Amino acid sequence: MRQYVIKGGNPLVGDVTISGAKNAALGILAAAIMSDEDVLIDNLPDVSDINVLLQAIASTGAKVVRVDRNTVKINGKSIRSYRIDDCFIRKIRASYYLLGALLGKYKEAEVSLPGGCNIGSRPIDQHLKGFKALGAHVEIENGMIMAKAEHLRARHIYLDMVSVGATINIMMAAVMAEGRTIIENAAKEPHVVDVANFLNSMGADVKGAGTDVIRIRGVQKLHGSEYTIIPDQIEAGTFMCAAVATRGDITIRKVIPKHLESISAKLEEMGAFVDEMDDSVRVVAEGRLHPTNVKTLPYPGFPTDMQPQTAIALALADGTSVVTESIFENRFKYMDELARMGARVKVEGNSAIITGIKQYKGAHVSAPDLRAGAALVIAGLAADGYTTIDGIEYIQRGYENFDGKIRSLGGCIELVEDDKDIQKFKLKIS
Repeated sequence: MRQYVIKGGNPLVGDVTISGAKNAALGILAAAIMSDEDVLIDNLPDVSDINVLLQAIASTGAKVVRVDRNTVKINGKSIRSYRIDDCFIRKIRASYYLLGALLGKYKEAEVSLPGGCNIGSRPIDQHLKGFKALGAHVEIENGMIMAKAEHLRARHIYLDMVSVGATINIMMAAVMAEGRTIIENAAKEPHVVDVANFLNSMGADVKGAGTDVIRIRGVQKLHGSEYTIIPDQIEAGTFMCAAVATRGDITIRKVIPKHLESISAKLEEMGAFVDEMDDSVRVVAEGRLHPTNVKTLPYPGFPTDMQPQTAIALALADGTSVVTESIFENRFKYMDELARMGARVKVEGNSAIITGIKQYKGAHVSAPDLRAGAALVIAGLAADGYTTIDGIEYIQRGYENFDGKIRSLGGCIELVEDDKDIQKFKLKIS
């Protein structure tokens, strides 16, 4: 069983370069199959979620060529199957984007109900509502979502709740529909904008992405494109929190500081120094942190994907903080693991009350999901002694070369296979 073993106590210091945004890449890769010409996508993060989605795309008959670790070429002309096999979709939730892409171009799609991290209920009713509004007949049978339409016709669609997945899926289904589609109460996250920009680079007509009203005028076909994915907002935020929790000094490069404003504001409330530059952010922390309150909200509010990493830092603050999770109901499962490391936490409903301690103590913990796993790594880096983390396959779903980047900043972390490797690690750094 693969694990991370960490020797804590070293401040993280230096420069780290952020990879492409996983959440944007998933939507963009799905949309790429809508063209019968070559689409070249770079700044692709080399993480397991991306690799699984590329396998799923290849299974349709689309041409998928991995040019290098961070670049792929896709051509949808040879697609012969509109059904995505269960073994792919159950590994990652965002494979459902192939529903919108296949339905939009071929007017037919069959995709298994999605899997992914168990962080709470994430119904896809808004996705299906949008497909039906555009004229598709949608059924769910034997765990498969089946959508089919003679024609897709533009409609005015109001989402009952803000949903990134539904916004992207409906957007893809609508770009080749007849007429002008309007999506109201649309999600405004940076990766929604990036998918819209990518669709436009292929000849789509999408306006308003980044606002709560998106207008789409249908086109008959999409052409080839070359596109660079935006930097990963959540990876950048994770390293920002790592700097704060370890009392370090990290310059995070190749980022869009505008996307990080809600994170920067909270870290400054906690007493950190945050210096925003054109395409980088420097985060420095010294001494005990200040407590503060955090509530997750849709963008531009504080991102739910940054809640665990921020809570890890707040658990080291001099006082009591309250973290309120308003997006996913199961996002505090990592708190039990954090308590093993000495944290003083109490979960009440959708809030966690955190009373700060001076330092974590190393322990054997398990990652319950992607972002919580990254947060536990940060806790291990800030802890006294050794920490071993199970379940790192979650972390590898969304962070490229995570342990390598941490080592480049002076952190003591190693990917190990068994107890023998752990002992070797301890002997090496003792």
